[in-house]
Amino acid sequence: MKMKNKLTYAIIIAAGLATVAGCKKYLEINPQERILLDNYYKTPQEAKAALIAIYDRFGFQAGGLYDKIAIMDAASDDQIAGGGGPSDINDLQVVNNFTLSATVGPQGYLWNKGYAGIFRANVFLSKVGDISMDATTKANYISEAKTLRAIFYFDLVRFFKNIPLLTAAVDPKEIYNITQAAPADVYALIEKDLTEAIPGLPNTVVARTDGGRITKGAAQAILGKVYLWQGKNAEAAEQLALVNGTSPGQANSVYGYRLLSNYGDLFKVANKFNAESILEIVHSNSSNGGWNDAGASEGNLLNIITGPRGYKPGPGAPDYYSGYSFLLFTKEFFDFIHFDPRNKATVANLDSLQRNGIATYEAGYQNTGYFLEKTIGRVADKAPTGQTELNFPQNAYEIRLADTYLLEAEALLASNAAVGTGSRAYQLLNAVRARVGLNPVAVTLDNIIRERRAELAGEGHRFLDLVRWGKAASLLAYKGFKSGRNEIFPIPQAELANTKLEQNKEYGGTK
Repeated sequence: MKMKNKLTYAIIIAAGLATVAGCKKYLEINPQERILLDNYYKTPQEAKAALIAIYDRFGFQAGGLYDKIAIMDAASDDQIAGGGGPSDINDLQVVNNFTLSATVGPQGYLWNKGYAGIFRANVFLSKVGDISMDATTKANYISEAKTLRAIFYFDLVRFFKNIPLLTAAVDPKEIYNITQAAPADVYALIEKDLTEAIPGLPNTVVARTDGGRITKGAAQAILGKVYLWQGKNAEAAEQLALVNGTSPGQANSVYGYRLLSNYGDLFKVANKFNAESILEIVHSNSSNGGWNDAGASEGNLLNIITGPRGYKPGPGAPDYYSGYSFLLFTKEFFDFIHFDPRNKATVANLDSLQRNGIATYEAGYQNTGYFLEKTIGRVADKAPTGQTELNFPQNAYEIRLADTYLLEAEALLASNAAVGTGSRAYQLLNAVRARVGLNPVAVTLDNIIRERRAELAGEGHRFLDLVRWGKAASLLAYKGFKSGRNEIFPIPQAELANTKLEQNKEYGGTK
């Protein structure tokens, strides 16, 4: 797609809804498949289909076999891109060594994913009010759309800082006149969307039929993260407390959230929408996705790219599906987590399996031998149809309870709340540790940092955590990270030409 057409196409989607119920179509649209707005948004069924189209962008993966989690993992200090060579999935390589530019890197995927979702949400919100349907259902739909729009903007403002702020469908003739907003204005809209959405969301949904849809607790967790990112620590703690419940370590009496007793159970395919899950990206092994459009598959692409190359199991070996050896853990991280009870569920030590004659594999690029156990595809989970590699069904966590426990503890510490033995912050931090049999520790930022590193490894949090804590420059220097530059991504060159958008000054621009 030509560079100046990407954002334009997203706008055109806002003017003509594209295959709303057919997931993963992306932006290359056959005009004959389009359903014009004049003929749409007439029935409750069409409203639901349009809402699903917004969710589609939330879980959208790149045709280059990566997603937001993979990008964040490659950018972290604990993992390296790996793969088959120094240019294999080059978008991950240039993030890994921080050589990305306005024309090279995954930022086009991140930008288009976010704005396509925003445009769909904006059109939905402008049209759904005119549909005759159950009032409670309509209120739920509106709240879900606002929450999703807030999620898209939260990612975009963190990744790019200076971005357009659009709250309504844009006339395609005006697309090249759009300008960027101050980040504070973007955050203001995010907060407004979430605070307006929360009252209209359900406390729970039926996992069998509606698993993956936004709930009240999910929106509150996102709002808590939004506040924490801005340094609004007391407000963050207040929102996160609603998610975490009155008694850390016990089930939330309103939403039912609780820490699973077995850490490893979090990453079993059969445990989708478990009690610790607050918001998941839904994947399926029944979409029949194929290589003609890998990003259109509903399968989890992390499951194939993180598997070991040329894997050949012997008797009693794990049933890993041979993959592409991406997102390896570093030796330093392995040494950090080696004696932690979460090690086995986090790291697949292929060198150990090979040394002991249990299995063999082929060493890939920058091989360390330490693979991401949490997401390696399993033979037992092979898809019944379609291309096996592209159709693994493991869901991905956007937010889970251990994450929000540690975020609230951090917010309480930063807002000078009590953190001594027996305090709420102490209970939150140490409930996460107690779940895996570790003794209590004091509530300090260093201890929270260590706990998040071990608990959430490989789940796409580490890079943004380091940026938030101001530690990215020191811990990522070995990868080529430059302070005052690599905290954000360059705005894609495709969005700058013939428009009024300006490149961030960190990448040679004026914004």
